[in-house]
Amino acid sequence: MKPFLCRTLLIILPLSPLATLRAADVPFVFNDPKPQRYELTARASQIDPRARAHPEIDFVFEKGGKPADTENAAVDTRVKPQGKLVIWLMGHNKNLFERVNSYGIHAVQVHYANGWFGKFGNRSPGDDGKLLGKIRLEAATGEDFSPLVNIPKPDGMMERSVQLVKHLAKTNPQGRWDYFLTDDKAGLRWDRVIISGSSHGSTTAARFAKHVKVDRVVMFCGPRDQLETWQALPSATPANRYFGFSHVLDSGWSGDHYCRSWEMIGLQQFGPIVNVDKSAPPFGNTRRLITDADVKNDAKRAHGSVTPGGSAVKDASGKFIHEAVWRYLFTHPVELVGKSTPHDPNCSLDLRAVEAKTKK
Repeated sequence: MKPFLCRTLLIILPLSPLATLRAADVPFVFNDPKPQRYELTARASQIDPRARAHPEIDFVFEKGGKPADTENAAVDTRVKPQGKLVIWLMGHNKNLFERVNSYGIHAVQVHYANGWFGKFGNRSPGDDGKLLGKIRLEAATGEDFSPLVNIPKPDGMMERSVQLVKHLAKTNPQGRWDYFLTDDKAGLRWDRVIISGSSHGSTTAARFAKHVKVDRVVMFCGPRDQLETWQALPSATPANRYFGFSHVLDSGWSGDHYCRSWEMIGLQQFGPIVNVDKSAPPFGNTRRLITDADVKNDAKRAHGSVTPGGSAVKDASGKFIHEAVWRYLFTHPVELVGKSTPHDPNCSLDLRAVEAKTKK
């Protein structure tokens, strides 16, 4: 019997790794007979019948007789895929999507219940320093974190993203969107997600990444919530995976909102604040990038200038000057970091105290 058992083991053991190999672990490649860049749209209310409007926070499916719940996606099957998905938490930015697609990254923008911001703004409704963050987390997850809003799972960012990617996997198989779904197709592989946004969106992106581990966080002109302390909470996403970019004339920068959040997240561990207009990639491997590019001294333009679009700065030939910065933010290896720096004495961390002193 022993020889027989030995022969049996020799046959079985080499096969067992193959038996446990998941489809998601197979090398990720496109198989598109007509490689191209796809721009795709869908309505959240049509994808998921559970989706609901929340007029109490001005979150609706139609405005002025036009759809308000359109979601956007893009992928370029001509480019070798990185196997990463950007979830963008602001209004659709076609210019940004074109760029991340050129890096080999998929991108989606979802319609989720973020209308609460118009009700509360940047003011922290309470003294615990975490209430805005709790609202953000409920809007992102659809779980009950805040007594101030009631956002069910189908209307949170997470579930809206799952439903959109499932829809794309069926309607655009050329884009291999299935790669970002879990084996049971019930959720997303968040370890393959780059969560990103600008302003309000970058703040929610950072708060969400504290709660769920993602591949990377890219924060344009943010985060804010300057009177809150959630930025210092323990993070499911390692701090070296957070990247920020701001203009120095942006009121969020001049008011110490961004530098404060960056330090509370812990980004000073990975390099100094670097002016990208006076440095070249890889910018000392830092996570804190700023620009002082000419925006005609317009603070509002400065706020939007860090993302590709109408406010972004161009050179004499008409090309955006921050192309290398955008590529860095989304593709720089997270394990490469700069040297740790001390607290910036010019950045006020306690803005509640500053505000109280100003009022006196």
